[in-house]
Amino acid sequence: MTITEHAYLLAAIPAGMFLLLALLGRYLPRGGDYLGVLATGTSFGLMIAVVANYVQNRGGLGGAFQHGLEAQEFPAWTNSIEWSTVGDFVLRMGIYVDPITVLMLGVITTVALMVNIFSIGYMKGEPRYYWFFAVLQLFVASMLMLVLADNLLLLLISWELVGVCSFLLIGFYWEKRSATEAAKKAFITTRVGDVGLFIGVVLLGKAAGTFNIQDVIHAAQEGHIGSTYLFVSMMFLFLGAMGKSAQVPFHVWLPDAMEGPTPVSALIHAATMVVAGVYLTARMLPAFEVAGDMMLIITLVGLVTALLTGFIALAQTDIKKVLAYSTVGQLGFMFVALGSGAPEAAMFHLMTHAFFKALLFLGSGSVIHATHHHQEMDELGGLWKKMPITATTFLIGSLALAGVFPLAGFWSKDEILHSTLDWGGGWAFILLAFAAVLTAFYTTRLFVRTFLGKPKDQHIYEHTHESSFVMTGPLLFLCLLAIVSGFVVFQDVGKAIGFPGGITEFIFVEHPHVFHIDWALAGTSIAIGVIGIFSAGWMYWGGSTVRSTKLAEWQPGLYDMITNKFYFDEMYQYGIDRGLLGFSFIVSWFDRYVVNDTGVDGSAQITKYSGSVLKYAQTGKVPNYAMGVAIGVITLAVVGLAVRG
Repeated sequence: MTITEHAYLLAAIPAGMFLLLALLGRYLPRGGDYLGVLATGTSFGLMIAVVANYVQNRGGLGGAFQHGLEAQEFPAWTNSIEWSTVGDFVLRMGIYVDPITVLMLGVITTVALMVNIFSIGYMKGEPRYYWFFAVLQLFVASMLMLVLADNLLLLLISWELVGVCSFLLIGFYWEKRSATEAAKKAFITTRVGDVGLFIGVVLLGKAAGTFNIQDVIHAAQEGHIGSTYLFVSMMFLFLGAMGKSAQVPFHVWLPDAMEGPTPVSALIHAATMVVAGVYLTARMLPAFEVAGDMMLIITLVGLVTALLTGFIALAQTDIKKVLAYSTVGQLGFMFVALGSGAPEAAMFHLMTHAFFKALLFLGSGSVIHATHHHQEMDELGGLWKKMPITATTFLIGSLALAGVFPLAGFWSKDEILHSTLDWGGGWAFILLAFAAVLTAFYTTRLFVRTFLGKPKDQHIYEHTHESSFVMTGPLLFLCLLAIVSGFVVFQDVGKAIGFPGGITEFIFVEHPHVFHIDWALAGTSIAIGVIGIFSAGWMYWGGSTVRSTKLAEWQPGLYDMITNKFYFDEMYQYGIDRGLLGFSFIVSWFDRYVVNDTGVDGSAQITKYSGSVLKYAQTGKVPNYAMGVAIGVITLAVVGLAVRG
């Protein structure tokens, strides 16, 4: 018996805390916020124990890793129970712990703990304070169960619970119409992808005769599933990943989701829920690799998303929406890595991105809290003097996002560029490199316009103050991770924490990738960051927008297109108004006049009319009835004689 066998407790503890806070939270001191921190803190501690136990036992655990002899050093560990039996079909569900699971457990519990602590300061005094912490625990439990699931059905259940929590937290301020609209938009948009995921799970389960993830992958690799059938099934599965990870054309929901409290943006919409699609694709990657052109489709989706959202972020003025589009773009980078057959690069970037993007979102929350809910760059500026801790940590997070050496973002983004160059050659590398330049540009623009230059609103500036330690503490911890977490790619660092080498030797599908520095490519990565940073610095230094205004006036049509987010929302609204509502009118007309008036009311009216006419034949007098019988008999006799001839 090992602690890894009980990894399900990581999800069970916050799930139990959700029930406690939901039922009794309003009666507890401070809404029971300390219990939320205790639950996530306990899961964090258990995560450390599980990871330590996993890497120490190595080959002593049960199960077997699917590919490569090198992987036997870290075999997967499974623990499942029988749920039901129908004929020859046996449904088993449980947990599956392998290196990908271990990394996800670390990311989720670390960010969740920091967000829970930060929320004590940020959400203080808010209505339904206890409910916020309750739903936060349910989300953490659902997300942990999602990455632990060994079965597609259990994964699907957790996937839906994560979506429900997102809906509840985006619409937390339900008094605001914009918040309720954003919650509905997120729920409906992701629901389109979720329907695809459901269809894909059903198709794969039917073809493989099981819902166990590893058995489904094995059936796909062994050719037990037809090529066309497999391609269609995996395409539906990928639709679910696209919806949850906000890839084009499903990207429209994530920026609007910023209507929720900022800690929600940091946990759900930056570091955990939105990477569920990346996790699912990485988990099922061996099946994607044998499913026709799916790898090319994954790469193209990631490239389009990274480029499109990079352009849109250039014109955003809401600090949270800039970070939201940045998140979508970075998820695009991860999908490019997956499509290039480099899950180790994708998961490495998932980890580093979770830390520095959570830092940036919580940093933006610190700014919003300190400025009394102002988040437009046009109203800010010069905040470094007022908020030195927030500004310094935000700067480091921004540099990590821009891919500046030697911060965490540099190493993971460099790995993605390297894998793209090896897989697709020059065209994919150039496009992704340009997206990286855009990232560095809008990140620098965000920092300069928020923290440097002169205050744009003196009243806001004078009333701004540094946040309390309960909020700056998590910023400092995540800042440290944004600095050092990238070094786990090196063999010596990986071995020091129990891995066989760097993180790319720990997380892989077929063969471990030994990291080595390609100085030419590293120089290119550094140049990409420098170009983006200096371009934005030249454009916006001192908080000035003179040069950017002139650029916008030079190409007003292009500027309007970028400002209006390439009119995706307008296109969707037009499609709903002219397509969906038009079709709904036809269905409504058919239901009203054909089904209701003709089929239902029509038959009733005919019966009513027939009764109103025939009632006059019922006089209640026996002689009349006798005459009727006689006439009937005579009529039948005449007809009979006529027929006989």
